Amino acid sequence: MATRLFDLDGRVAIVTGASRGIGAATARLLAEQGAHVVLASRKAADLEKVRDEIVASGGKASVIAAHAGVSADLHKLVADSVAELGRLDILVNNAATNPHFGHVTETPMEMIDKTVQVNLRGYFELSALAAKQMKGNGGGAIVNIASVNGIKPGLFQGIYSMTKAAVINMTQSFAKECAPWNVRVNAVLPGLTETKFASALTQNDAILKPALAHIPLARVAQPTEIAPAVLYLASDAASYVTGTTLTVDGGLLGCGGL
Repeated sequence: MATRLFDLDGRVAIVTGASRGIGAATARLLAEQGAHVVLASRKAADLEKVRDEIVASGGKASVIAAHAGVSADLHKLVADSVAELGRLDILVNNAATNPHFGHVTETPMEMIDKTVQVNLRGYFELSALAAKQMKGNGGGAIVNIASVNGIKPGLFQGIYSMTKAAVINMTQSFAKECAPWNVRVNAVLPGLTETKFASALTQNDAILKPALAHIPLARVAQPTEIAPAVLYLASDAASYVTGTTLTVDGGLLGCGGL
């Protein structure tokens, strides 16, 4: 009998930033594979459509409002998920912010604080809370959504790129220290993807056309093309994979596009 390496039946997954884009696509895919997905974002109303779609397709999903930059919300997210579902097996840190698009020297200090709070501290705190829960279950998987900008900073995306570089290092630190708990920690590095978050790039031809010239596949990714990488790293198919980064960028980095 063939082993179903991507089967997540009976597992509980938290996906942050799950109301749209990569988060929503990931939540749908994990649910298709049998996971009960806890959808998290700032506003519950924004998550209900995704939940309803998952349930209508025969999947299992819950909604918990949580701001990725608010410590109390993150504690409540994990506590409520475990109280409702009895365990936590998968965490996908996806929620992120990029409030400043402009020259790095013109970045307002308050925007630096906000970006670090959500993109780095939020990932760190939620990973720590989740890993401790997973330890009690005998293991689990954490997948951080970083970015190709964490390898090569994007133009006018300085502080965002810096936080994503830190997420890559954070992933490796958690992977090393949580390995004895059988908690695997990896990161996905999306390239340019068609999301509301990236609309400042994808909807501006003056920026988009030069960007596409550096991407061997010569197009923007869809969120549904990023989600399978998350599924792989969250599943038993990646049982011997930890501390790594999986780039999904149409060849941008691997083919020397930058």
